[in-house]
Amino acid sequence: MSERIRIDLKAGVADVRLNRPEKMNAIDPPMFEALAEAGRSLALEPGLRSVVLSGEGRAFCAGLDMASFAAMSEERPEQQGQGGGGQNLLAEGSAGPANFVQSAAWTWRTLPVPVIAAIHGVAYGAGLQIALGADMRIVAPDARLSIMEIKWGLIPDMSGTQTLRHLVRDDVARELTFTGRIVSGEEARELGLATRVHEDPRQAAYDMAMEIASKSPEGIRAGKELLNEASLISLEEGLKLEASLQKGLIGTPNQVEAVRANIEKRAPNFSDPE
Repeated sequence: MSERIRIDLKAGVADVRLNRPEKMNAIDPPMFEALAEAGRSLALEPGLRSVVLSGEGRAFCAGLDMASFAAMSEERPEQQGQGGGGQNLLAEGSAGPANFVQSAAWTWRTLPVPVIAAIHGVAYGAGLQIALGADMRIVAPDARLSIMEIKWGLIPDMSGTQTLRHLVRDDVARELTFTGRIVSGEEARELGLATRVHEDPRQAAYDMAMEIASKSPEGIRAGKELLNEASLISLEEGLKLEASLQKGLIGTPNQVEAVRANIEKRAPNFSDPE
């Protein structure tokens, strides 16, 4: 794993940290690659239950490192995403239909377990899009968030439009995209960008991750699959998927253990998914 990302996996919870604090975790080519690789490696962890995604130092992520981006555009045009003329070029390690840069954010949405982003300092541009790829976002009250791409004459192209549209009203998404306005953590919650505001977002995210990790792993994974698909398929398809996933859970060892543990008023002892 690249030094750009630190991962500490304990008790089923992966503590994932962007690790470029001297640059406020600004995204450069190695960071793009490290984020995608982190998603790939975590997806293969059978004992993984949940993920906390945060940034070292003074900020979650200050956005794209424009100097590094200029070099990337010249040296690796085949993996260009920002300002890439709308191309959706697949690269090794891409998350589904996402291209190289989109994978840095979309990988958290496709990871089979819940991901909680803990945001302090700033989450600008690419940084906010990475946070939007998480299932939930806990932000510090004085955090600052912005869809800042318009400052550089660009659009959000790291899957942000696909996640943002399910969180805020259409007119709000347009205002934030067209103006690049910076919002506080408190306003982010009011708008729908944030799930919760907390003075210590990393600790709050870790507490939530531990609670999730205490639940049946197949149930949690099925829940994420269902919610991911629900907004993309028809009512009929959604109801069928709901019934199918439920049928696959009923009577499995971990589902039975969940019932027994509740009846016996004890902590459950779940096994890793196969």
